[in-house]
Amino acid sequence: MNIDLLFQIAGVGILVFAVNQVLQKAGREDIAILASVAGLAVVLFMVVDLIAQLLNSVKSIFGLY
Repeated sequence: MNIDLLFQIAGVGILVFAVNQVLQKAGREDIAILASVAGLAVVLFMVVDLIAQLLNSVKSIFGLY
């Protein structure tokens, strides 16, 4: 597994956490929730891309075209 992907996911998590805390302290809980959902969507897209690469590798290894 690529360690860079783990660092990217951790970076997105830290960034979303910081934005979420700033927005909550400013009294903008609704925008904080949207920022959290956006961060979750970014991470899910990264994971879905990784799963797609895995399935393509399995198809090519076993010749399942």
